[in-house]
Amino acid sequence: MGGRFSPRGGGFLDGPPEQWVEQLLPLAVEDGVDTFILASDDPGTMQRFAEEVAPALREAVALELGWGADASGETDAPGTAGPARIRSTAQLARRRPGIDYDAIPASLAASAVEPGDATFARVRSTYMRGGDPGLVLRPTTATQVAEAVGFAGVHHDRGIPLAIRSAGHGISGRSTNDGGIVIDLSALRAITVLDEASRLVRIEPGARWKDVAAFLEPHGWALTSGDYGGVGVGGLATAGGIGWLVREHGLTIDHLRAVELVLADGRIVRASETEEPDLFWAVRGAGSAVGIVTAFEFEVDEVGEVGWAQLTFDATDTEEFLQAWGDWIVDAPREVTSFLILGAPRPGQPTYAQVMAMVDLADPDEVVARLQPLAAAAPLVAQDVRMTTYRAVISNAGDESHSGQGEPSARSTMIGRITPEFARDATRFLESGATYFFQFRAAGGAVHDVPADATAFAHRDAEFSVVAFGSRGRSLDERFDELIAPHGEGTYVSFDTTRGADAAARAYPPATLERLRAIKAAVDPLNLFRDNADVVPTAPVIE
Repeated sequence: MGGRFSPRGGGFLDGPPEQWVEQLLPLAVEDGVDTFILASDDPGTMQRFAEEVAPALREAVALELGWGADASGETDAPGTAGPARIRSTAQLARRRPGIDYDAIPASLAASAVEPGDATFARVRSTYMRGGDPGLVLRPTTATQVAEAVGFAGVHHDRGIPLAIRSAGHGISGRSTNDGGIVIDLSALRAITVLDEASRLVRIEPGARWKDVAAFLEPHGWALTSGDYGGVGVGGLATAGGIGWLVREHGLTIDHLRAVELVLADGRIVRASETEEPDLFWAVRGAGSAVGIVTAFEFEVDEVGEVGWAQLTFDATDTEEFLQAWGDWIVDAPREVTSFLILGAPRPGQPTYAQVMAMVDLADPDEVVARLQPLAAAAPLVAQDVRMTTYRAVISNAGDESHSGQGEPSARSTMIGRITPEFARDATRFLESGATYFFQFRAAGGAVHDVPADATAFAHRDAEFSVVAFGSRGRSLDERFDELIAPHGEGTYVSFDTTRGADAAARAYPPATLERLRAIKAAVDPLNLFRDNADVVPTAPVIE
């Protein structure tokens, strides 16, 4: 780039060195530019750039990205506490009312992001939801998470909203907000093997499932998760986890052996079947309501080469296809798991069904044999069947920053077998135009092996998780309540954007919700953690 130094600011790179730093900073922080080449043969310009722009820009980048930096420009690891950040008057003017910015814990201040910071655009929104928080705290240790919780707790009393974010992919949870505080766990992403013999692995909440799959593959292991590698571990592993291996290996939470958890009062506890068993029960299905998990201990599975199928069917006879696909997957051996996606029909075009299936077998002939019964369900328009790895399938995510806009609208329920009556009403729902994305996830097999009261995820008898997205919330709600909900029971908490106490009542059966409310009363009586399904603590008994 080229420019000139002048006493008064003009256009791009036409002004004093301070202006150059201000204009180059977003290119480095937001666009990832790591080298600037000055196109000049003027010795004075080169000297001023080297002495006044380059060091200041280096320091500004370090501060914006939360790195420590000394005068030489040497930086520490991201998230390391560095010198206090100095913000301009314009930046300070964008602070939100009610937040005591001067009281941010020292360990978090250097990496904290405010609305006036250049990095704010990268952290304000999530995958599907636009946001405008007043402060994003980015802890790097469990102790710093506890400090962030303490800071948020003080502001909770003032009505300042709090959101917890692992990777920002959540649909139901508000991992961003307007004018509130976000605790961003993305820096807590370490993965380590605790015990090779028992396949015990420790995973932090900010890791993404594609990272987990990449770490486990060299060991010949895998851990069933969702269907997208960009999802963070923290949100999914506290809700359920219905992924590509669910019928054979169960939910993600069924592999959990212990957690490290920060409670609302700042305590850091360990929970397992023998330590804080009530908390461990609650974490597996309602973790967002009881605390912030800063480390998970999972017993993972041995998984090698798998069959992976992506099939497109002409499902114009939608009722018949839904029943055929549903019967096929419910009756299939457990090594087969399948998801189905339907979109709103378009005038003059067939209705297409996208079917994905994973077959945990290494023999290609056996894989084809498991898939063959589905071939007669409807005309097959396109197919891609291959031998691959779990890692390859789940590595379907790109950049880690999100730029969602608006407010997503989604509804979900859990159902048993697909009956003719359900297929009829599902077809009517699709034809109504209320949804543009209608997904069915098989959730039977090994999920049924765990007793319904063993975890806070209680929908153990369901065969399918059903989720629908809509662009018009009221229309989606009306048609879903009319046509889909009567066939189901409960919801999958991560896929339903219903808010408030109603969301908790939909997600958890009465006995489960009653137990959760009692646990909340013991560990979070002021209901600090309510950004997902709002589990209201049981009222104290007044004698």
